[in-house]
Amino acid sequence: MIRRLLFSYLSLMLLVLLALEVPFGFVYARSELSRFSNTAELGAVTLAGVCEERLEHGLVSDLPGLARGYARRTGSSVVVTDRTGIVLTDTANPSAAGRNVSAEPDISTALHHGPATGISADLVPGRKVLFVTVPGTSNDGVPCVVRSLYSLTPLAGRVQATWVALALVALGALAVAALIGFAFARWITRPLRDLEQATAQLAYGRLTHPPVPDRGPPELRRLVASFTHTATRLQHLLHAQEAFASEASHQLKTPLTSLRLRLENFEPHLAPRAQASLNEALGEVGRLSRMVQGLLALARLENAATTPEPVDLDAVVADRAAIWTAFAGEQRVGITVAGTRIGTVWAVQGALEQIIDNLLSNALRVSPPGTTITLATVGAPADSGRTASLVELHVTDQGPGMSETDRKRAFDRFWRAADAHHDGTGLGLPMVQRLTLASGGEVTLEAAPGGGLDAVVRLRPVQAARTRTQAPAHRRIPALRGHGPAGSRTAAETVSRQDS
Repeated sequence: MIRRLLFSYLSLMLLVLLALEVPFGFVYARSELSRFSNTAELGAVTLAGVCEERLEHGLVSDLPGLARGYARRTGSSVVVTDRTGIVLTDTANPSAAGRNVSAEPDISTALHHGPATGISADLVPGRKVLFVTVPGTSNDGVPCVVRSLYSLTPLAGRVQATWVALALVALGALAVAALIGFAFARWITRPLRDLEQATAQLAYGRLTHPPVPDRGPPELRRLVASFTHTATRLQHLLHAQEAFASEASHQLKTPLTSLRLRLENFEPHLAPRAQASLNEALGEVGRLSRMVQGLLALARLENAATTPEPVDLDAVVADRAAIWTAFAGEQRVGITVAGTRIGTVWAVQGALEQIIDNLLSNALRVSPPGTTITLATVGAPADSGRTASLVELHVTDQGPGMSETDRKRAFDRFWRAADAHHDGTGLGLPMVQRLTLASGGEVTLEAAPGGGLDAVVRLRPVQAARTRTQAPAHRRIPALRGHGPAGSRTAAETVSRQDS
């Protein structure tokens, strides 16, 4: 913005200088030429009067001396003719004496009682000169004609020096305007730079250096004050929400755990016909506990800061597949890894593990015994709307699948398919979506070939992203913890998927 303001100041200053100096330069050049012509004409008239006096007294021999003296004093060349146009003397070409020049335009004009002044390139070969041709006047007609030729080089030098001086004045004025404009632009934009820094700090969740509301124009000062008030209020709300999430996490876990223990203590004392009701109550308590943990995890995810980092997708896929294989084997479901090696992708720290755990948990819930869950990684070329290729991670099951309508609603919180018979909470896929978006990717649900569901997670590869730009700064997410299979303790593993 400083450059744009400075450019506008200098452009306006340049226009003013051009509007003032260019006309002045042309007027000066014309006035110098006019002054030079008038001076030369006055001198030629004086010389013509002297020559006329000499001719009246028959002193023709004095004319060459007079002409040479005048030529030395004025830096010109002089031609003197008689009343018929015969050259009496020529300081530039003495051998021209006796030549008839009455047919030349300026001489002809002077012989008819009219002075002639102008610039010609024909009188002196190879250069333009100022000619002043005047007649000597008497009662008997025109006794003689005097032509003075002046070089225009001195006049052009003075005019050129004037243009150079005007250019230097303009450059000096522009330099001064640039210094003043730069200082003024910095003063104007200082509050905006402070606002930019404060906004970046606020994006990371904490405004450590609020902008000072006493700099810049009054309008920007009011804007800074309003922003500071809004940011302070927003920080207060975020801190209050974070505090609630932290306190609720501890306050809700204890009564739920106590309730579960008390229900389990009833088991030895219940009649067999009440056992089913007890099991259902324990299941609902467990589902409520997982739902609370999922809500708290989502709250932390939405309020905390994220920064995508390079993560080895192949290593994470292999690790999670190994962990879930034993757990899936208990349900006689296989897990296979397929596809090409991808390398590193941009993802929030710990997000890939939580995404895969959620999707595998969801797929395992609906996979019949004897089927296989496939984790496949492929490099997807960019479509017309993307600037770089994306990597795709497919988690495909062989379960009953989902209708197109259900797939569109699957990422809504607490949504569960009407025919769902498991104890999912409806928070697993929303968490997958939040983690994927925080990592700069996207997730979709598609129908798998031959039946089942294909969850597709698209992420940006590190190599392609670096050629375009650096990883964008997001907000960092704290690790979400909980209980999962084979000793894994991410909260995502405890949050069930809302699927069919």
